[in-house]
Amino acid sequence: DNFYEIISVTDRVRKNFKGTEVNLCSIVNAKSGLCAEDCSFCSQSVKYNTDVETFALAGADTIIKAAVEAEARGAREFSIVTSGTKIEKESDVARLEEILSGMREASGMERCASIGMTGRETLQRLKDAGLESFHHNLETARSFFPNICTTHDYNDDVMAVRRAKELGLYVCSGGIFGIGETWAHRVELAATLKELDVDSIPVNFLNPRPGTPLEHAKNLTPRDCLMIIALLRLMMPEKDIVVCGGRDVNLGDMQALIFAAGANGMMIGDYLTTPGRDSAKDLKMIADLGLTPKGSCHA
Repeated sequence: DNFYEIISVTDRVRKNFKGTEVNLCSIVNAKSGLCAEDCSFCSQSVKYNTDVETFALAGADTIIKAAVEAEARGAREFSIVTSGTKIEKESDVARLEEILSGMREASGMERCASIGMTGRETLQRLKDAGLESFHHNLETARSFFPNICTTHDYNDDVMAVRRAKELGLYVCSGGIFGIGETWAHRVELAATLKELDVDSIPVNFLNPRPGTPLEHAKNLTPRDCLMIIALLRLMMPEKDIVVCGGRDVNLGDMQALIFAAGANGMMIGDYLTTPGRDSAKDLKMIADLGLTPKGSCHA
């Protein structure tokens, strides 16, 4: 078992490329539920009976207030996350423009959006309004994707990432692990992300949601999670690797090792439909490790 040997290597690689700074990001669930896609891990799909809260795109004041609160908790990047395949209604696009310009005035945070497979013209409008980062996960390997989602093609996700890259946005794209994929699938996903030259890799670990097809899945150990982070760091040494959903529930007492495994960022605060860990605990953990929060996620 060479677990600790690998961790010592990834720790050195992270320090070499990323130093001792940690990117802290936060999100807001800006539009919840009623998604027509059938991703088998997601409680926001209309295909499953999950009792998730549903609401249309929240008002600008609500989201800007959430961003200011996240900044006060120590986050330096804030993502507006909407359920559904893409944002296309003119009223929604106009509201996002209002939110982005309002965020620019109210806080110093990096402005990010996770808005599905939104088209180039809309993305350009949002960039003009102040959008800096675009988040869109590929979720898993191309060869495993049909086991997880049947309502759109993997190429649609790849094109969403490519569009954002072409527009000059900072692109976050990663996946969710523990959904039944093998180590070969994990390597395949990492290779795709490397080829697409994404800027940041969000790493999510399945927190099984009641009512979804994966509600009883138990595929990960804490060491599996750390080795997934290590794999990504060794394959993409220069990229940002940010540990997001499922961190607390999957890693528990071992989550302080995510940085030694190669991560240089993590999401703080609540997730989309599940609560996160107390931000003060996360900030203390970072300080205890001799690390410091970065001034902004990609300054």
